[in-house]
Amino acid sequence: MSGGVDSSVAAGLLIEAGHEVVGATLKLWGGASDSGCCSVADVDDARRVAQILGIDHHIFNYTEEFERHVVAPFVAAHAAGDSPNPCIECNRHIKFDLLFERARRLGFDAVATGHHAQVLARDGAHYLVRGADDRKDQSYVLGYLDEEQLSMLLLPIGTMNKDSVRSEAERLGLRTWNKPDSQDVCFIEASKGRESFLGQRIEFTPAKIVDKVTGEVLGETNAAELMTVGQRRGVAPGRDGAKRYVARVDIRERRIDVGRLEDILVTSVHLDDASLSFARSPLLDGTAVLAQWSAHGRAQRATLRHDQNWWLDLDEPTRPVAPGQSVVLYRVDEPTIVEGAAIVSAS
Repeated sequence: MSGGVDSSVAAGLLIEAGHEVVGATLKLWGGASDSGCCSVADVDDARRVAQILGIDHHIFNYTEEFERHVVAPFVAAHAAGDSPNPCIECNRHIKFDLLFERARRLGFDAVATGHHAQVLARDGAHYLVRGADDRKDQSYVLGYLDEEQLSMLLLPIGTMNKDSVRSEAERLGLRTWNKPDSQDVCFIEASKGRESFLGQRIEFTPAKIVDKVTGEVLGETNAAELMTVGQRRGVAPGRDGAKRYVARVDIRERRIDVGRLEDILVTSVHLDDASLSFARSPLLDGTAVLAQWSAHGRAQRATLRHDQNWWLDLDEPTRPVAPGQSVVLYRVDEPTIVEGAAIVSAS
């Protein structure tokens, strides 16, 4: 129970369905936080919802593990010029690893969350499926879940849209019924931002911003670590007045390559072999998939290719995908079902 409306309703619906429910909130971040599921206010909201529902509520402290598996890799990735996805790493290492293990040790039959996704049981196997609300679907951040985890997972609101969730919360008398959704990285104070957080942990690298086609120096940045592949904001246009987008971040060379949109489009994405996981049996070289590389992005048709490494060959050119981001693969014939996931590697 994160303190948000989704997990609050998930708990309420399970109680009404006859389950014996215990609320669990994870204390993940020991530093200052004014947003997300790590703030004091959110923990208090979760506790009060549990009181309203009449269930026991526990707080599990995973601050050391969160620092090791989520925060430290987040900082290291930025220092290397990559663009990490901390929410996915939190799900992989904390919520669906440590929490699941504790639930097993304590003798619970299942773990339920308020994610907008669904679990499909078919022919003795379990599949992760997109949530019914396309605007809120969170199957992307759960793309790494395996059969054992899916078989133990309940997602009570996966068949609902957000308006229905809020209506249910109001019906149940929950104080979170009109609480806004969290949009920020939970361990970064929204009022200060990523630059302030990283600036306390790493030394920023000044770099030249160079047009990748003409070689013209368009400007400079004081913090190459804050630049992201595909980014347009903060990048000066060229002499032709056309917008420029980041094509490559090279911390070692202190250089940011940029170009017009048509100059930076890519037709393939390099996947990190070590991170590639599949929901069922491994996919073969030449398998057609739908690939999505942002939480609310559009899945695009692609083909898996393996030479010495794994690649995604895209049916249509697209903006480059930042190294460190996750790609989640969906079936072509059943585009709501997750087939696998991987982290994007530098080309």
